[in-house]
Amino acid sequence: MEVENSSGLAEINRAHLEPQPLLKVSQLTKLYQPGKGCQAIDFELWPGEVLGIVGESGSGKSTLLRVLSGREEPDNGYVQYQISPNNSVSLYGLSESERRHLLRTEWGVVHQHPMDGLRPRVSAGGNIGERLMAVGSRHYGDIREQAANWLSQVEIPVDRIDDMPITFSGGMQQRLQIARNLVTHPKLVFMDEPTGGLDVSVQARLLDLIRNLVTELGLSVVIVTHDLAVARLLAHRLVVMKESRIVETGLTDQVLDDPQHPYTQLLVSSVLQG
Repeated sequence: MEVENSSGLAEINRAHLEPQPLLKVSQLTKLYQPGKGCQAIDFELWPGEVLGIVGESGSGKSTLLRVLSGREEPDNGYVQYQISPNNSVSLYGLSESERRHLLRTEWGVVHQHPMDGLRPRVSAGGNIGERLMAVGSRHYGDIREQAANWLSQVEIPVDRIDDMPITFSGGMQQRLQIARNLVTHPKLVFMDEPTGGLDVSVQARLLDLIRNLVTELGLSVVIVTHDLAVARLLAHRLVVMKESRIVETGLTDQVLDDPQHPYTQLLVSSVLQG
């Protein structure tokens, strides 16, 4: 009897210690017309993991990201989020206000066009401070100090703290958007083509910054990109999409160095030839 009890406790302890997926996605579908959107999407995202979603324009990557991040309701399927140890919630079982609260606190969204994720008539420091206030910060001095610290972390001169984002370059706007999202130390960040539209030298610095911050903060990230070089640099695992469906998935180097699906082979070869 004692052996059975200790065995039972061992099982409970093992279940408690083993990590659970942060996101569990099953049969997720959002279609605007046949082949446009995403359908029958299944995957798991683990704590501290960066998942890249790649594919050509129109393959459904951005639709999938909007549905995963609670900004657009699916036609079918579910997204399960591990809100705390041994407690997961269905994203679309939450109310719209609860989903918005998640996006302001535990989650972040980095848009391709940074002004979509910034308040243009609020100062750089104020943009960062708003996120802190959403998680309960009220002391002005502390908020300003944290905002200044984060501006420094994303390589924006601290003396620009009272300047409006519209006076910043595109690369600085994107770095400010990242600071705004990461200041609350979210568990999960969704990134939609974060280096799109930036020149090559600015892209390289931004990618280096993102990679370092993701590692330092132990973030989980879902990143949509059409750029396989970006995917290789940032993602642990890849999902390849074509015409709304996943056609291949696996470890990033495995998928890019030894693609199995003809479409993935085409994507990789077109990059090599380019």
